[in-house]
Amino acid sequence: MASKIIAITSGKGGTGKSSICAELGFALARQGHRTLIIELDFGLRCLDIMLGVKDSIKYDLGSVLKGECDIYKATTNAKEFASNLSVVCAPEDPFAKVDAETISNICNEMRKYYEYIIVDTSAGTNESVFDVVEQSDLILVNTTPDPICVRDARLMSDEFYKRGNKKQRLIINKVDPDIFEADIIIDLDEIIDTVGVQLIGVIPKDNDIVISTGKGKPLPNNSLALRAFDAISKRIKGEDVPLSFKILTK
Repeated sequence: MASKIIAITSGKGGTGKSSICAELGFALARQGHRTLIIELDFGLRCLDIMLGVKDSIKYDLGSVLKGECDIYKATTNAKEFASNLSVVCAPEDPFAKVDAETISNICNEMRKYYEYIIVDTSAGTNESVFDVVEQSDLILVNTTPDPICVRDARLMSDEFYKRGNKKQRLIINKVDPDIFEADIIIDLDEIIDTVGVQLIGVIPKDNDIVISTGKGKPLPNNSLALRAFDAISKRIKGEDVPLSFKILTK
């Protein structure tokens, strides 16, 4: 199969973008796919903890940018999760610079060895995010039901559309049924209509995610969140599977 580059992005921090990268990467790897996650949130590195490799990192993307090593040496296997899941962690230096062409060249090089390359972008609507994301085969726009996050996701998606990029799908994260009882939003359809992007998955608010990413351990097999990520990964592959998480709305 041809490799696929998937950019996961959000208009606002705190939407769970990095945990989605980690758990989606795990879901694809456990289905037998060679998967690489490239973290671009400079100065705010967290995937080393989420994937249980914080004590194994010798080189990161910053090392590559400085010419200290090649991209292969900066790639760390997340063996606690799966032997076919790896990560390139972001530089710890928040002022490290990278351009879209460099990331594109890295992704194209790694296409030779990985079926899926997940790019964890920095949050927000800065120019570098748009330039990097445009190189991808699929953009997953992530939001929570919070109205501020939904608005920011719409602004980001609108910019992609202005640039002619229609390869977008929406993930709604941290969905708690109680949110619909508070009269903040009516239902999930309201979020989809506001952002204006076709839905690919809904992830429930699940303490298993917090525990998993905090301890650097895989999600348990009985986790609702794992079922959601499995469904999203299969929909990415073109399989006709229903959303795994259903919610009662008004």
